Amino acid sequence: MLMGYQSSKNQQFTDQSGSCQYRITEGVFIPYTHQSSTRMSNDLLSIPCVLMRGGTSKGPFFLASDLPADSAQRDRLLLEVMGSGHPLQIDGIGGGNALTSKVAIIDRSSRADADVDYLFAQVRVEQKVVDTSPNCGNMLAAVGPYAIERGLVQAQDPQTRVRIFNVNTGKLIVATVETPGGEVVYRGDTRIAGAPGSASPVRLSFLDAAGARTGKLLPSGHAQETIDGVAVSLVDCAMPMMLVRAEDMGVRGDASPAELNADAGFLARLEALRIEAGARMGIADAGNKVIPKPVLLSAPQHGGHLQVRYFMPHQCHTALAITGGVGLATAAVTPGTLANTFVGCLGLPGSITLEHPSGALDVGLSRSSDDAPVVASVVRTARRLFEGRVFATSPATTETCSTQARQWTSAA
Repeated sequence: MLMGYQSSKNQQFTDQSGSCQYRITEGVFIPYTHQSSTRMSNDLLSIPCVLMRGGTSKGPFFLASDLPADSAQRDRLLLEVMGSGHPLQIDGIGGGNALTSKVAIIDRSSRADADVDYLFAQVRVEQKVVDTSPNCGNMLAAVGPYAIERGLVQAQDPQTRVRIFNVNTGKLIVATVETPGGEVVYRGDTRIAGAPGSASPVRLSFLDAAGARTGKLLPSGHAQETIDGVAVSLVDCAMPMMLVRAEDMGVRGDASPAELNADAGFLARLEALRIEAGARMGIADAGNKVIPKPVLLSAPQHGGHLQVRYFMPHQCHTALAITGGVGLATAAVTPGTLANTFVGCLGLPGSITLEHPSGALDVGLSRSSDDAPVVASVVRTARRLFEGRVFATSPATTETCSTQARQWTSAA
């Protein structure tokens, strides 16, 4: 006997044993199985995954139970799956760019205040390194839709709130997903800078993002300080960052990412400042981590509050990371920071418009009382790109973990 659900374009059925699913597309039955790591008709191991665009990033989404429990084995598998160690990631599914070499690992949460746990992994392109120290707010935009479609969260009509616990930072984010009739919709009229076309909106609310990695909004205790004669603000809100004026680094605030990425002298100086900033923020061995992120600040040119150039950390982002936007907006309303000197006095609730190379990002800010944490909200879009299996040769993938036995591990 088959059981299933009806979607706008197809029907999907599951037999009662739950071992096999069938999809009907234009009247044709196509069987496919949902298993964890297993051998197919070749000598490779296969792992179920879904490739999704989240905001201006893209990467595979995995259930935690389909990956090795041991973090070292898990990371070796991710490096192989993504094809790291080659500039084009030619032997994997990575896109040869930091924005397309990202992984999301999702699990049903055991916390009373969350529906799902989300562990983000930044997989380096040319280096065989997996970094789980930061969060990614763009990939976060796809977590809610993925969790609903995977059956981890029950869809509501017309919207579904998904409470997400970010394992990397220990922070909670609420995603509001459009689900008319109890079904995730991806088509819509919302446009975001840095992604083509339009799609259905996903609203993200960062409930208390301050101190994401260090426990403090201003980890060094100062709103401004000097490193090697350069004024900086060290801020930890959603993402640890080093803020610096573009003019103090000898570059234009409106320089393109390509121009900045081609300036070897500038990048070397920025990296030296970043490593020292990490030490002052309590981030050990920052040279081997992707945090803190350097951000260039300058006066706005298109009616916004602030012009920014965000680094990841060794390449300039073609748009702006959502976690970076949340942190920058919060810094802008924090007295004494470099960001605040550009924005001036801004009451809450309010919004900050951050100009970046691809357009602008609006971040809403509010708080329930003077002593309450700032809540930052953004609107993103997401899209499911494909679902299937990714193949690997690593024998480490033969071990998978159960939900009950799993222990989340951060590389930080």
